[in-house]
Amino acid sequence: MGRGVVPRDTPLLIADDLGFTRGDGCFDAARVVVVDGSPRVDHLDRHLARFARSAAALDLPAPAEAEWRDLIAAGLAEWAGPGEAVLKLVLTRGPEHSPTGVTALLTITAAADASAARRGVTAATLPRGFTSTAFAEAPWLLGGVKTLSYAVNVAAKREAARRGVDEIVFTSSDGYLLEGPTAGLLVAADDQLWTTPVGGTGVLASVTIDVIMDAARSQGVGATEALFRPGDLPGTDGAWLVSAVRGVLPVLELDGVKLPHDPALTAHLAATAGF
Repeated sequence: MGRGVVPRDTPLLIADDLGFTRGDGCFDAARVVVVDGSPRVDHLDRHLARFARSAAALDLPAPAEAEWRDLIAAGLAEWAGPGEAVLKLVLTRGPEHSPTGVTALLTITAAADASAARRGVTAATLPRGFTSTAFAEAPWLLGGVKTLSYAVNVAAKREAARRGVDEIVFTSSDGYLLEGPTAGLLVAADDQLWTTPVGGTGVLASVTIDVIMDAARSQGVGATEALFRPGDLPGTDGAWLVSAVRGVLPVLELDGVKLPHDPALTAHLAATAGF
């Protein structure tokens, strides 16, 4: 922010930046697609709104939205990579020795191939260590804030590899499904769509799930929030992990139990989300 596009290997942080030393900051990530030769960001308005909410929850003096839009436009103008990419917006509290200045930057990088995951993933549940209402009276826990403190999420990804599955679904200590480390949870049941409630659960509001749910409501399909247990999913019409970058991933198996899967429904949900 304030410098524009810089060469890829240009150092952008100093050693005592609080985002680096303490994870004191927030970020958001969105998919970049190329349309008619020009890159654009999927659902940019929604991502900027969520980014602003995260900054506000951290009491960070965020740059104005117009500044971010200008920086994004400058970055996209220089992006020449083929295929899909990931736009990441990052805001930290800045250097510890200069507490009045935040660090604001963005990166655009090529996205990993998610085509196999979009055909279906296996998953295991992993206890997150708090109840489904733990955040209701404790906003200081930063539930639903996309902070830079991502060590637990990355550890969960490693645990998935150790267990021989593609994905993890966090569960609350009272037995409810919450979300994935980097994806929201969507369930189809009783001719409706359902997703995990935010707020008291500490679950991050998913931009892509919100897009799908809004479209469903506009088509007269019920779309609401509910808590599900792992044992509920075999009796539903399907479950998906939904990511702004990777798309709509049908969960074919959870903890070794096969789940229902309708490829046509998956294709419809993916198209609704823009994939």
